[in-house]
Amino acid sequence: MLKRLVDIIIASIAFTILLPIFLYVAFKVKKNLGSPIFFYQERPGKNGKLFKMMKFRSMKDGLDAQGHPLPDEERITPFGQKLRSTSLDEMPQLLNVIKGDMSVVGPRPMLKEFVEHYTPEQARRLEVRPGMTGLAQISGRNELEYEERFKHDVWYVDNHNVFVDFKIMFKTVVVMSKKEGINAPGHVGPSFFKGNGIQSQNEEAKS
Repeated sequence: MLKRLVDIIIASIAFTILLPIFLYVAFKVKKNLGSPIFFYQERPGKNGKLFKMMKFRSMKDGLDAQGHPLPDEERITPFGQKLRSTSLDEMPQLLNVIKGDMSVVGPRPMLKEFVEHYTPEQARRLEVRPGMTGLAQISGRNELEYEERFKHDVWYVDNHNVFVDFKIMFKTVVVMSKKEGINAPGHVGPSFFKGNGIQSQNEEAKS
């Protein structure tokens, strides 16, 4: 109950303070990438319940001759890359927090396709609400192997409290200022998790 109360207070204050920046980014996305402004994607939340996570759109539309989306490297624009490097594309998730789909701090919500590849221990990351930031994000973010990221997530599930959350929030500001860990080696953003350490390129906005 205390964590949820803190989430609502922090997300509401942050959204109010950042509203001018929010509107400016929305205008720039519209100008550079057109409509839609927001990118929605179903992600597994607490106990695996799906919700629609929001981000500012950071990629242009693009299909190959067969009608399939082009690789991320061909759809990301300099504007979109800058948006991601500053993490401004994540701002709409404050609304997910206020709504109750997410927490300010928790394991990052990953693709729903990942769930079937989790081990029972890795699946424990779904015992809490997913977060805008988390222990893995301040420990290397997308540069970490998935197994290591999941270990951080499970540790958080077992040890989280309001003091741990504020420590992670503080360190998140430091990491964001340094623009660290945005991309996995050889990828735009993170790689794709298939279990057993197998990873490959993924689609739009997976971090």
